Amino acid sequence: MKVAKFGGSSLASAERIKSVCDIVAADKSRRIVVVSAPGKASAADTKVTDLLIACAKKHLETGSAKAEMKAVVDRYAALQCGLGLSPDILRRIEADLTARLTEDTADPARFIDTMKAAGEDNCAWLVAEAMRQRGIDAHYVHPGEAGMLLSSEFGDARVLEESYAKLGALKDAPGITVFPGFFGVTLEGAVVTLPRGGSDITGAVRAAAVKAELYENFTDVDSVFSADHRVVPDAKPIQVLTYDEMRELSYAGFGVFHDEAIVPAVEAGIPICIRNTHRPEAPGTMVVPKRDHEHCSVVGIASSDGFCSMLVKKYMMNRELGFGRRLLEILEDEGLSYEHTPSGIDNMSVILSESELTSAVEKRVLARVSEELKAESDVERGLALIMIVGEGMRYSVGVAARATGALASAEVNIEMMNQGSSEISMMFGVKSEDKDKAVRSLYAAFFDA
Repeated sequence: MKVAKFGGSSLASAERIKSVCDIVAADKSRRIVVVSAPGKASAADTKVTDLLIACAKKHLETGSAKAEMKAVVDRYAALQCGLGLSPDILRRIEADLTARLTEDTADPARFIDTMKAAGEDNCAWLVAEAMRQRGIDAHYVHPGEAGMLLSSEFGDARVLEESYAKLGALKDAPGITVFPGFFGVTLEGAVVTLPRGGSDITGAVRAAAVKAELYENFTDVDSVFSADHRVVPDAKPIQVLTYDEMRELSYAGFGVFHDEAIVPAVEAGIPICIRNTHRPEAPGTMVVPKRDHEHCSVVGIASSDGFCSMLVKKYMMNRELGFGRRLLEILEDEGLSYEHTPSGIDNMSVILSESELTSAVEKRVLARVSEELKAESDVERGLALIMIVGEGMRYSVGVAARATGALASAEVNIEMMNQGSSEISMMFGVKSEDKDKAVRSLYAAFFDA
């Protein structure tokens, strides 16, 4: 059995949905299909999830969202018409959206999740109908009925362990099961969504639950590439990655696969294949437990911006028992999660998401650090993180020298540097305006040499 997940770009138009139906029909082992909400068919489009968020927010602000509702219905109307499906299907989708708008708005986060989930939910129902029209024995299944149980963290839920046993029962379901990604239900029955891009997680959980032989993640590129094509147009494709390498690269900016989706696959030992919906004949990139890394120390370079660094300084910090714990408790009190914590003898840097550390939160945090820890602190904004990744790095001499030399040659100043204890990744902090230049210089050093 294979579990196949199709991303939003694969479902953005009627023609693309027809291609999805063909791909599923071509391999009888593809018995569970996980779908995202329709994405962009062109640059001028807006993703259905974004349309739903706008609709929910407008309703919360004004009590009405007619124009926003129409924009969502129009997207589904184009799909229904292009697929030649009955108008009754569109009426059902419109009725579902209308019913969601009547939900209680006392908890805005819960209401927004209810609206967001409509993207995947209605898309799964529509795709199942399109498959049946083509003679495929397909069945839509609601995550709540199947047992996709999530924590009560609206917009950022986690999969509960008891989900796996419940979802495993679908292994024996007849025909093709079409399953919406991105959302599930709480133990109390409320609709709740995973982090953005969470359909990857849904697919991995489904694959683990039924002990699939392979989890196929269909997107709009032939494979994972060794660097962002928008920055390095001739970046080489990667044929094989390990779980750990994929997780590091996804976390650091490779948008092709959600980093949290690796975990269920790792725990179940299920290989992942990232493939192109538009070119299903392409082999794609395999993500496996181990690979041969003898001839390549660095497998990929990822980057993302939108970070800031809080530098905390205090003499004899290293002798002060519990200093780091108390600092992180201050961040926890403010609802902040940290990305990295490089440290020295008398200083400690905490890398945070810039969007989370608003000016008001920053002011409170710095005041508490001064008052409670008796330490100096400052925040530097406008940082980008660049990660070079490869399991072979731990066996290679001179990786750091080559990387820092490349950045120096490109006149990129390193704001910070950190290597994970596993030695399969090395992180550099640079100014956001230097990000692309830094990636190109590192790519040339490791892949063009």
